[in-house]
Amino acid sequence: QVHLVESGGGLVQPGGSLTLSCAASGIAINANGLAWYRQAPDRQPPDNQRAFVAIITPSGQTMYADSVKGRFTISRDNAKNTVFLQMNNLKPADTAVYFCKAVSGNLVYWGQGTQVTVSA
Repeated sequence: QVHLVESGGGLVQPGGSLTLSCAASGIAINANGLAWYRQAPDRQPPDNQRAFVAIITPSGQTMYADSVKGRFTISRDNAKNTVFLQMNNLKPADTAVYFCKAVSGNLVYWGQGTQVTVSA
């Protein structure tokens, strides 16, 4: 059974940093890759939809949404089967629930999410 557990969210001031973690079990992140998404339900469409943030592929290639490029870094620890999202220079627009997502074959797995709030 696959489980993805996010942690590391919280309240941070604009310009601050946070590191999110996604601990995976039942699936090997170095064989399947893992992505981060975010969702802000209180915003107007389409911003209230779950949106792609970053991905790390099995080969270690990384890709980012334009809105976070240069500020966020995705990485992984294969020994811990955990993926991280280092977020720097955070902005109020980054406020959202952050989810990790893994895909294995035709199956998609999501974590429960962790709240990130950027506010003065």
